[in-house]
Amino acid sequence: MKIVLASNNAGKLAELQTLLQPLGMRLVRQADLAISEAPEPYRTFVENALTKARHAARESGLPSLADDAGLCVDAFGGLPGVDTAYYATQFGYDKSDANNVRALLEQMQHIDNRRAAMVSTLVALRSADDPEPLIAVGRVVGEIARAPRGEGGFGFDPVMIIPELGKTFAELPPEVKHAHSHRGQATRAMIELMRQRWLA
Repeated sequence: MKIVLASNNAGKLAELQTLLQPLGMRLVRQADLAISEAPEPYRTFVENALTKARHAARESGLPSLADDAGLCVDAFGGLPGVDTAYYATQFGYDKSDANNVRALLEQMQHIDNRRAAMVSTLVALRSADDPEPLIAVGRVVGEIARAPRGEGGFGFDPVMIIPELGKTFAELPPEVKHAHSHRGQATRAMIELMRQRWLA
């Protein structure tokens, strides 16, 4: 089955393609189908993911999968949340993963409460008008490091310490990261939903 991924993020595409291999699904980035990104006007991950999935399905005529994910920092009342990808721009930096990490560490330099969660919300639709979207959520609680560690992953992976492993996501081999990550959790739950609802 071919599914359009409602994202142009190469890191997300690679991770999700690997994680969805058990179902034999092939993800195609919406950019590869000349589909523009959908607006994300909402304040929750699930509303934005649903909007992105409906847009990609409508424009492509294919089933779609959208992931809205972000970092929720306790000391900031759960922010940046849905604004995670653009976090650095609030502080005068250009949009980039490295600048996001830099801005976060600057904002947290005098904060002792380092607890944070990484959240991934996946929404899958059979068509743009599917009344029964599949929704799967993964959530990992960790702590924000005081400096970046590791070379792997993307986004905030270099500063997200997983306490039980004592390492950041960026320090973990991909298979270990997938086993523990928010996106790994959400994808495993989505695979089960797809097996029950779409492939049974």
